[in-house]
Amino acid sequence: MQVFHTESKIVITCNKRLSPYLQQEVEALGFKPTRVFQTGIELQGTVTDTIALNLNLRCASQVLYLLKSFKADDPAQLYNELLTIEWEKLIDFAGYFSVSSNVNNEHILTPLFANVKVKDAIADRIKSVKGIRPNSGAEANKTLIHLYWQDSDADIFIDTSGETLAKHSYRKIPGKAPMLEALAASTVMATNWDRQSTFINPMCGSGTLAIEAALLATDKCPGLFRMNYGFMHILGYDETVFFTERRKLKDKSKKETGFKIIATDLSADAVDIAQKNAKTAGVDHLIDFNVCDFADTEVPEDAGIVMFNPEYGERLGVHSKLEATYARMGDFMKKKCLGYRGYIFTGNPDLAKKIGLRPSRRIEFYNGKLDCRLLEYELYEGSKREPKEVEV
Repeated sequence: MQVFHTESKIVITCNKRLSPYLQQEVEALGFKPTRVFQTGIELQGTVTDTIALNLNLRCASQVLYLLKSFKADDPAQLYNELLTIEWEKLIDFAGYFSVSSNVNNEHILTPLFANVKVKDAIADRIKSVKGIRPNSGAEANKTLIHLYWQDSDADIFIDTSGETLAKHSYRKIPGKAPMLEALAASTVMATNWDRQSTFINPMCGSGTLAIEAALLATDKCPGLFRMNYGFMHILGYDETVFFTERRKLKDKSKKETGFKIIATDLSADAVDIAQKNAKTAGVDHLIDFNVCDFADTEVPEDAGIVMFNPEYGERLGVHSKLEATYARMGDFMKKKCLGYRGYIFTGNPDLAKKIGLRPSRRIEFYNGKLDCRLLEYELYEGSKREPKEVEV
């Protein structure tokens, strides 16, 4: 089972609606997707190929390498099929592995039961060959095996990522209601920002949008912040491949930019957290942090992007305080940000109507399970500006 050199199906998962941005990243790395769907991308490759994918991708969650597809009507068939896989050539008998799953089968009332059947098959196979059962449990920081089982169709994967890629490992202090790093990176990519002009993030919170903008502008990839992945715990792993790929990341990343990234928040605690997170990411020197009301945020004359991720409260029922805030955001953009493109990320269409500007685009996202929109505003001079309330 030379998985590091044998091509198979690779499934790269992501949060719902992030796949267009994940596709951009995958193709930029030279891979050709065979299928793109709402929560991921499929392509062909080896486990060695997954090393570059894991280190480079900003919008992904997991990178899965297919070991086997088979039919299984019930848990007994699942177990017997899994026994035929040469697990002893993949997992060290003195090692540790865990199992995750996505299951929809009439015989399975809880995915935990399916996980146990997978663990038993792997451990029993290795014991039959090596005489020792490897340890297993819930931690995802060693070898991770993933089962996808829908009706009678089953796929068993190596999860080459382990811990999710959607968290980029620099945010040690999350702050209040933080935006997931993969989502933040995707929303910045969705603006088509040129990564060479001013980026302003009022109401910055824990700083994720500004930090992801700085990382994109300097071509710093998430792999620079992480030293443990699932592929490292598969037998046959060659660490020189990992360190060669990581060196490529270092060599291509830039240390400086020729423009301003500005992040402000009314909360001194939020700005302090944002600065600490930016320092961990190595981009604190690229971001001008200030404590102020968003309306007092510096707006340089050189045009660029201004991007808000405000609170949006409950979907039903609008709070008067937030209504006023959204109206003020609209006033700020149309009075101080002419020549810029403005963006507001919100999950509350009623509040969005209070902004007072007509969106030129409404880009669909999810934040967790909440249906959200990234609203784009072309902030023209003069008559092209349309400060009207519209349906969102």
